[in-house]
Parts: sequence; structure tokens; C-alpha cells
Amino acid sequence: MPAIHIIPVLRDNYCYIIEGKDRHCIIVDPGQVVPLTSFISHNGFIPTLILNTHHHADHVAGNADLKQRYGIPVFGPAKESGLIPHMDKGFEDGQNFSECGFHFDVIETPGHTNGHIVFYAPELQALFAGDTLFSMGCGRLIEGSADDMFTSLQKLKLLPEETGIYCGHEYTEANGFFAQTIEPDNADIKTRLIDVSKLRANGQPTLPVTLALELKTNPFLRTNEAKKFAELRLRKDQF
Repeated sequence: MPAIHIIPVLRDNYCYIIEGKDRHCIIVDPGQVVPLTSFISHNGFIPTLILNTHHHADHVAGNADLKQRYGIPVFGPAKESGLIPHMDKGFEDGQNFSECGFHFDVIETPGHTNGHIVFYAPELQALFAGDTLFSMGCGRLIEGSADDMFTSLQKLKLLPEETGIYCGHEYTEANGFFAQTIEPDNADIKTRLIDVSKLRANGQPTLPVTLALELKTNPFLRTNEAKKFAELRLRKDQF
């Protein structure tokens, strides 16, 4: 059976290894080399591709070493081709590709960065969301506008609700504390926070999380108004 392995790196980043047939695998957002190469070696995996969601160093710093070590290409956002080291092919909104037996749809999600993309794999029921969508939160507006991010999240809300969200950081608990201030009577947020606290106390990731649960607990997905979204993002920045 295919598997998605969560690799903690740096302070709170997550990289992902998508395991396909015959131990072949795809590496997503390699922010650090050693934890990935150790995991790959230990499991006898054969990397075939690197995927980058955006150009920030904590998502691409491992590109050069991994590309040289395994002789594999790097795919990323076309609009950030000049910013991502060693990128071989850039993708735009609506394009797709297949690797390791899996189909990937590319969705442009500007906001955190201007060219940010995410990868949706329907066979895996998985969205590799980078720094666009977090559990009970969303990415900071470093390059794009609130309108950009609002539009990006509205796209992601249309994915199947059983989709598992694989985010770029472990921010869930902090996001949940903020979400509780926005909707203090939301029982789903309270339950989610209890579950998250238990997971973190045991050193476990809070991901993946289904889109269905995010639609019940994530204030940034629960608004359909761009103005309200902008207000929420500003409040989160000051939280």
C-alpha cells in the first residue's frame, strides 16, 4: 500500500516522502537534508523526484544536495523559477503530471508567496499544502495580499472533504488557541484542541487532517467574505 511519511525537520517544518511501488518515492519540500537521507537510507527507498511548493529556504534548502545525491529532478512553481535553486521544471495552475504511479494536480495558491503552488494527489486523497493552508490556520501574507490568500483558500475548499491536508509546519496547537478566540462556542474546535494537545504531548504530529474537519474548525476556511478574512488574518498576526 502507498504511504506518506512525515519527516520533521528544522524547528517546526514537515517534509514528506511519498512512497510508491518498489520503494520508489517522491520528496516534498526538503528543508533539511540529513533527516531525509537517513530515513531514505534506513528504508531502502529510491527517490525519483523533488517537489517544491514555494521558494522559502526552509522548503528548498535540500534541493542541491538531494538532486546531486540521487540524480533526480526538481519540480516547483513556474512563477518562482528564478528563486528556487536547481529547479528543472515549473508548473502553473491547472497543469498536472504523474510520478511513482500517482497523478498530481497543480493548484496556484498565491498569498504566502506570489507563486506558491500546492499539489493535490487524488489517488492518495492528499493535498501537499506547503505554507498556504495549515490546520486551523493559513499562511502569513509575506508577498501576496489578503485577497490573494482568500481566493486561494476558496479554491482548496472545493476539494473532496475526505482529502488529507499535509501542511508545511506544525502550527496546529497555536492556531487552535486563536481559533477558539474567534469561535469560543465551537465544540469541534474544543474537541480538536484536546486531541491536538494529546498528540503534541506525546511528540506526535497533528497531521494529516481532513478537509472535512478543517471546514468545521478553521476560521480562515469558515468565512466566505474577503473582508472578514482580511480582518481575521490581521488579528492572527497580532495574536
